[in-house]
Amino acid sequence: MAGRIRNWIGKLFGRGGTVIPVVRLNGVIAADTRPGRLNIAAVGPLLKRAFDMKAAPAIAIIVNSPGGSPVQSRLISKRIRDLADETGKHVIVFVEDAAASGGYFIAVGGDEIIADPSSIVGSIGVISAGFGFVEAIEKLGITRRVYTAGKSKSTLDPFMPEKAEDVQRLSDFALDIHHVFIDHVKTRRQGKLTAPDDEIFTGQWWSALRGLELGLIDAIGDLHETLRTRYGADVQLKLIEPKRPLLSLPRIGISAGGAGGITGDVIASVEDRALWSRFGL
Repeated sequence: MAGRIRNWIGKLFGRGGTVIPVVRLNGVIAADTRPGRLNIAAVGPLLKRAFDMKAAPAIAIIVNSPGGSPVQSRLISKRIRDLADETGKHVIVFVEDAAASGGYFIAVGGDEIIADPSSIVGSIGVISAGFGFVEAIEKLGITRRVYTAGKSKSTLDPFMPEKAEDVQRLSDFALDIHHVFIDHVKTRRQGKLTAPDDEIFTGQWWSALRGLELGLIDAIGDLHETLRTRYGADVQLKLIEPKRPLLSLPRIGISAGGAGGITGDVIASVEDRALWSRFGL
């Protein structure tokens, strides 16, 4: 209690330690609004509040994500850079369990990337997966009826035989996204990458120790030790959290869609678990 009173008095008279805003980005990157998802709609306001702290010399961003939507990843990373350029603030990204795929896309938006030695970094690639049920519905005696206007409207329908041209179209699309990812990493890590493209941009992921050798990150460390070393033992970390409505009802797991909402949450949880499990997490 005495310590809290001293901190309060210090802040009141301007004698407190340097305040560093901290934004935690934890979870799968997706456009939907389920709790725990990362997207520009949820993250943008938090970043704005952090960069609006004029006295702060730097912004700390914690990234812990296995990836997800390439669009939302780019939007978040771009918002970090836009705000950093507007305010002139230094951005330090700290990696926890993983900054992989879209998580790494976000991380390179910072000026520095610091990770735990056992963190997972990289996975600079694009993946698309699905299922085929053609033989299953045949065995069940089910006939699939699809009516479209436009020959490519039913591309990769899981209940229809796979077409070579559809697979090629999806492959070309993935390559386009991959090039966006590669260009972003090369721009942000210019002069730091130490391995050739055919090693770094294969979709492979590494421990932070190996990532440091490859130039994917800048240092091994953690948030508290790094900030105390740079800004003094009395540095104050200000966690920027989402604002809650004054009168908010607890979430009880049933959406406006009833049982369908529950099913959607279960499916989303399975998808999230699958993304994390790719890295053994």
